[in-house]
Amino acid sequence: MTDAANPVTEDDLHAYADAQLSNGELARVEAWLRDHPHDAEKVRQWQAQNCMIQTLFEPYRAASPGDTELFASAADIAPAPASSPWRMRGLQVAAGICLFVLGAVTGHFVPFGNADRANADAGLHQEASSAFLIYASEVRHPVEVKADEKDHLVKWLSKKLGHQLAAPDLSARGFSLVGGRLVPVNGKAGALMMYEDAAGKRLTILVGQSEANAITSFRFAAQGSVETFYWIDEKLSYAVTGEIPRDVLRRVADDCYRQFETL
Repeated sequence: MTDAANPVTEDDLHAYADAQLSNGELARVEAWLRDHPHDAEKVRQWQAQNCMIQTLFEPYRAASPGDTELFASAADIAPAPASSPWRMRGLQVAAGICLFVLGAVTGHFVPFGNADRANADAGLHQEASSAFLIYASEVRHPVEVKADEKDHLVKWLSKKLGHQLAAPDLSARGFSLVGGRLVPVNGKAGALMMYEDAAGKRLTILVGQSEANAITSFRFAAQGSVETFYWIDEKLSYAVTGEIPRDVLRRVADDCYRQFETL
C-alpha cells in the first residue's frame, strides 16, 4: 500500500509518540517514519519532551505516590511543539535518557543517529539475555568475584576491557551488588555485574567493547520474560537485563546511564 493511498496523519504521529496505537497501526506508522525522516524527528522530539516533563515532576511523584492525578494533569497540559530547540547539554542528556519511556511501553524507538551504526551491536541484547539466564539462576557460583572485593572487581574488569568501569550504586532502587565476572561480548572481553534485591530478584549489567564507536538512543528488547534496556556510548555498549517490572528496570538503566556518564 502506497503512502498516497494510506498517508500517516499528524494525529497518527501523536498517537505513536504517546504509545496509543494498535500493533497493526504501529507497524504502518513505523514504516512511514523510516521513509519520512522529518516526521521521525518530530516524533523523537515529542517523545523526549513528554518524558522530560515526567522526569522534572518525578521527585514530586516519588514524594507523594498517591497524588498521581496531580502529576498526570501537569503533564497533560504541558506544550509539545514540533520544533523544540534542544541545545542545552543538560536537556540533551535528559532527552536521551527519556527515550527509555517509549521502549517501556512499546519496545520501539526512533534512533538518534545513523541506523546502520545503531544496529551494529544489535546482538547485544541477545548476549545480555543469555548471560542473565545462565548466571542469574546460579545458586553457588553466580559470580567470579564477590561484592566484598568490589574494588578488585572493578579494577580487574576495567583492565580486561581497556576502559575505566564502575559498579553502579543501585541502592536507591533496592538492589545491592552481588559481584561480577568476565564474559565474552561480541568475541571480546566483556564485564558482567550482578545485583540482587531483598526478595532475591536479580538483574545484570553487561558491558562490552563496541565496534560501532557511536552513540545511540536507548533500546528495549524482550526474550520471553527476560527484558533488556541497552545502548552504545562510543567505544562501550551497555545492557541492563532482568525479570523485574519493566518500569523498575528502566529506572535502574537510567541510574546506570547517569553513573557511567560521570566516569
